[in-house]
Amino acid sequence: MKLLRISPSILDIPFREAFKHASAERAATQTLWVQCATATGVTGVGEGCPREYVSGESLESALAFVAKHQDAWMAEIDSVDALRMWVETNRVSLDVNPAAWSAVELAILDALAIEKNCSIEKLLGLPELCGNFLYTAVLGDASAASFQKQLERYLANGFTDFKIKLSGNLELDMQKIAVLRATGVPAGRVRADANNLWPDVASAVLHMKALNFAFMGLEEPIRTGSPQALRQVAVALGTKVILDESLLRLDQIGDFEEDRQHWIVNLRISKMGGILRSLDMLSAIREAGFGLIVGAHVGETSVLTRAALTIANQGRDILIAQEGAFGTHLLAHDVVEQPLMFGHGGILEFATGGKPGLGLDVRVPT
Repeated sequence: MKLLRISPSILDIPFREAFKHASAERAATQTLWVQCATATGVTGVGEGCPREYVSGESLESALAFVAKHQDAWMAEIDSVDALRMWVETNRVSLDVNPAAWSAVELAILDALAIEKNCSIEKLLGLPELCGNFLYTAVLGDASAASFQKQLERYLANGFTDFKIKLSGNLELDMQKIAVLRATGVPAGRVRADANNLWPDVASAVLHMKALNFAFMGLEEPIRTGSPQALRQVAVALGTKVILDESLLRLDQIGDFEEDRQHWIVNLRISKMGGILRSLDMLSAIREAGFGLIVGAHVGETSVLTRAALTIANQGRDILIAQEGAFGTHLLAHDVVEQPLMFGHGGILEFATGGKPGLGLDVRVPT
């Protein structure tokens, strides 16, 4: 493959309704969109979601990263092996620009697979996608009345797995718990996400004990993210802690290996820096004995939803839950003809149908 052009842009799609959690509130996508054109006329597409509160990236820094390296990519990357080499030799740079690289890498993989007339799974030597993918109902931080309406919609649509965003307001969070109890949702099917809400262990433990609800996991309760502090939370509450912002790089996983019973990892492709790095992290998670959630940033299009299926399919043996696949349930419009999104019961069934690359009919933004 010969890359002729790498074109980054900002993808701005409004939401049907605003989504709020403790770290941010947004009403539109915050997305880097990348297109790779090849000498044979193929166009590959990719997506990344830079988040200041996750990896320290912004749309501006992501665009600057692409501008800095695009000439080198066009000169050096012409195969999967060359792509792997670039990832390995530029690990430090990718550690601080994971979302930007996610968009670029995905576009290159898409183009490579299209040129070889195969799926990205076959290109990477992985099993083809098969079976159903089951998604979690994610409820944003909202008033108790709005929370109840969201939950009732999910229940009416057959969802059985739930994640709620905590507000830190004890009265409001207790009202949400009351709604969960009133609707008969089992605590063991509910995860709580604090989005780094509390300043210390004591504050987190005090709040969660007051809720008196046996969540199956608590995601990112404190701002420090230190392994020792997170251990203290897990032990004090007798629950698993879900690592998201606290586990951004492969070299951090060793900080948690000594007490594997406490941890579940939320692996998001954009956060990890692409499919190749996500596959490496998946192998490390499996070896460490942690549980796996394949997560998503709010506002992902069907392109990142599709990329996450590669990881979920490869990690089925340790997969606890999957998030995302909102498509036009959330977005005013998607970038594909038929958006990839969950249906009744949170189920998404997808097969490439013989289409190469990502297997999507992309309406390339202009």
